[in-house]
Amino acid sequence: MTSTGPRHRTLLAVAVAALLWATGCGAPVAAAPAAAPAADPPVPAYAADLAPRLEALAQEMLVTGAVVLVRSPELGDWSTTIGTREHRGTEPVQLGDHVRVGSNTKTWTGTVVLQLVDEGRLGLDDPISTYVPDVPNGDAITLAHLLSMRSGLDNYTEALELNEAMDADPARSYAPQELLDMAFRRPPLYPPGEGYNYSNTNTVLLGLVIEQVTGNPVAEEFRTRLFAPLGMDGSAFPDRDSAALADPHPRGYTFGGNVETIDSLVLPDDVQARARAGTLAPTDVTDANPSWGWTAGAGISTAEDLADYVRALAGGGLLGPELQQQRLDSVRPVDPADPASPGYGLGLARFGTLYGHSGELPGFNSFMGHDPERDITVVTWTSLAPSVDGRGPAVELAKAVIGALYAP
Repeated sequence: MTSTGPRHRTLLAVAVAALLWATGCGAPVAAAPAAAPAADPPVPAYAADLAPRLEALAQEMLVTGAVVLVRSPELGDWSTTIGTREHRGTEPVQLGDHVRVGSNTKTWTGTVVLQLVDEGRLGLDDPISTYVPDVPNGDAITLAHLLSMRSGLDNYTEALELNEAMDADPARSYAPQELLDMAFRRPPLYPPGEGYNYSNTNTVLLGLVIEQVTGNPVAEEFRTRLFAPLGMDGSAFPDRDSAALADPHPRGYTFGGNVETIDSLVLPDDVQARARAGTLAPTDVTDANPSWGWTAGAGISTAEDLADYVRALAGGGLLGPELQQQRLDSVRPVDPADPASPGYGLGLARFGTLYGHSGELPGFNSFMGHDPERDITVVTWTSLAPSVDGRGPAVELAKAVIGALYAP
């Protein structure tokens, strides 16, 4: 959906817009026969035409590596991998690879906040000023406003100072208050509740609320409330000083810098031409510190973990039934003038009939969605983001997958 980075300041906005679419028994013998190799599961009918389309789309977007995972009892489960772990490398990416999942992290944060609401430790109508001081309009901004991107607070990832700092020192670690200070130096865009703008500032504030109310680091709350119950052994929320990715993992690549793409993710025509000709290599940003995204975008996961998680996120199991339904019902069109536009609610996005989110920061793009009515789950990720023409590659792959799954 949107991304959390400087160039991914619309962590959701760009992506959201894009998605408006044997063993046998017998007599004993002297020696048991060798076990037959396990048969590969049958390839679902939809995958036959879809697989080459995804390969071509990844090549068109200059994607280094990608993973696609579909779970559907009705249509058949399927997964595929595309490309290699390194640019012009030979080692293929794998389904179990760890990647940075960007703004999908927002749903982790939102879910923990809502769990605290379920427990009576927070209220959706609580003003943020109760927990964090000196927030512009803090007495009027509720936790519900923050969760639904309707606080009016400016998005700190659009600040020139952050983009310049990230270009100059990719390894720098940022404290949450540093990020908030960049946002608070710019005036609010509208009174709380009177508009919609995708802002990472909202979710950083919610991370501070979690830590204040629980007394624990947010990483511990993610681990005990989400990762452990769902068996998400490949997921983590890194320390602010860490840029590590657990093995195995691909390298993450991007074209262009943060300041260069602050106004538009679309690179100049000559840069696009050089990249497509192979004379401009992408920049390896795997080891850039993701702390600028914090609870809005610094999470790490795998395709299978995201599939397990988004099914629970949309289908239930993480919240009580009443609050779960309230969360689903909270989703409203991001464009009030277009009821068919993608929607956003309490830390949750909707793309057609799928609920979930997308995420992007330099080098990695991902999408996760689940349709609770048809029990369809789609997860994609790419190790290049964004594409030179500004598209989110994983979102584009997801779009193609969803089109095939829901074809008449």
